[in-house]
Parts: sequence; structure tokens; C-alpha cells
Amino acid sequence: MKAAVVFDPTTGPVYADFPRPDADASHRLIQVQAAAISHVVKSRAAGTHYSFNSTQPFVAGIDGVGLTQHGERVWFVMPVAPWGSMAEWTLVSAENCLPLPEALSTVDAAAMGNPGMSAWAALVNRAGFQAGETVLINGATGSAGQLAVQIARHLGAKKIIATGRNPAALERCGADVSLPLGAENLAAQLAEQATGQIDVVIDYLWGDSALQILSALAKYTPSTRPVRYMQVGSLSGADISLPGAILRSSPIQLMGSGIGSLSMAELVAATAQMFQAAIPGGFTIATTPCPLSNVAEAWAVDDSKKRTVFTLS
Repeated sequence: MKAAVVFDPTTGPVYADFPRPDADASHRLIQVQAAAISHVVKSRAAGTHYSFNSTQPFVAGIDGVGLTQHGERVWFVMPVAPWGSMAEWTLVSAENCLPLPEALSTVDAAAMGNPGMSAWAALVNRAGFQAGETVLINGATGSAGQLAVQIARHLGAKKIIATGRNPAALERCGADVSLPLGAENLAAQLAEQATGQIDVVIDYLWGDSALQILSALAKYTPSTRPVRYMQVGSLSGADISLPGAILRSSPIQLMGSGIGSLSMAELVAATAQMFQAAIPGGFTIATTPCPLSNVAEAWAVDDSKKRTVFTLS
């Protein structure tokens, strides 16, 4: 079969032949229809993600949309290594497959799966978000952050604060308050928002912006009501130098959300809830569909503004 095969993590996937998997009693053979690039997919393909399996060669991709042997259209996640989602066929545990709403297109479902999982699981499973709370989304201008804004709105957020480096994209993301990162008055703006009580932070960036937000929360949060800070991604830097006093002097609960902090069963269940909400919630995500045969070229130019979705006929 044809697949996006990683022979060397330093060079990325190429369109090549790879052995087709065989179904067995505990796994479903999936005929893949679409699979999207995400940050976790790229970092696993590069060998830098903490969940990376070093077996090589392997097929890129951790989730996608396809047909079971009985013709059911499903979203699936975590194929059995060395198979991934970016191939004509893949092999997946039955419990890692979800039926999809008929009204949700295959391309949109493939694009929403990973970012929708991360946002829903961070808000609901890890943060225990309640309707009427205020949410700050750090990194709301990328496709994942934009979807997180929509999910927070659907779940009943009273106020959504968005940060990001693109002022125009911030204004379009649907948040109530937009704070451009890098603005001269950012510290004062964060202080003002923290004074009004931020309940949950979903952070896709980490790096300097995370330290700025945590510092404002520590100094200006008006009560001892917990501020649940969810570290989801590290697009602006893997590490920060966090003074211990920030955590000692404030009601900040600093947690991560992702593979490992939640079980795969919990992540799949969160994704199922997200998909069921997608149509009534009017969730949208910007996509760039592309045939899998163009994987090498598309991989090199992919960015976080739109989801590159590889399609298979």
C-alpha cells in the first residue's frame, strides 16, 4: 500500500510503499479516507515528542477518518505501530474508533479530531470547567486555539480572553477580549483581566507568554478561588524559569493535559463528546485538503493557521 513513511525522523515523511496491515481479533482494519497534520503528529514524526516510539521505518499520523470492514465511517486514534493514519490502510484497536455524525464532513472531522480532543479534555476532564466561568486561551490564533474558543463558548463560558501574535486573527477568533502578545501594555492588560478573576487558562504556547500570564495571575487574582492553568502545547518554547513564589503566593493549580495525564480511554471519550457537540455547536475549522501523494511538499509548508488534511481516494 501507499503511505507517508518516515525512514529518518530528521527528514520527514515521504510517499512510499509500506506493508499493509492484517486485521486480527482485537483490531479493526481501517480504510483511511483523511488524516490531518497536527503539532503532535509533526513532533512524533521528528522523534521529539514524549510519546514517540523509536521503531523505524513507520507511518506518520496518529488519527484520522476511515471506513471499517463493515463500511462504518469512524474517527480513529493511535493505530498500532508501525502503522499510522497517513496511509491507505491502518490497524486500530476497536475501543479507539468512534462513529461520526452524518452531517460532519470527513475532512472537517479529520481536522477537528486532535485539536478538539485537546481542548475538550483540557477544559472538561482536567480543569473541571463549569458554565459561567472565565477562560483565557493562550495561543488562540492557530486552528487549535480558534477551535478551543468555540468549544469554551459552547460549554457556557461567561467570558473568553484570547491571546496571540496576530491582531487580525485575534479579532476574528470570537473571543470577548483580545490581547495581542508583544503589545507594550500587555502586562497592564493581563493585570486588568486577572483582577476580574480568570478561572481557567488553556495554554498552547508556554514560553515567555506563559510566564507573563502566571505572573499576572499570582499578583492580581482577587480571591483564593482556584485558577486552573492547563499546559497543552509548547509552540513558543519548551521551558520557562518559574519562580516558586508564583505558586506559593497564589491559588494557581498548574496542570498538563495530554497523552499520559489522561488515559487513552478518557481522551477518546472526550473526543466523542466533542464530535457530538460539533454540529449543534456550529464548530468550524480552516482546512487545506491535499492528496497524500503530495505529503513531502505539504509537510514542508504546513503551518498552524489551517489544518493540512491528507485525503485518499
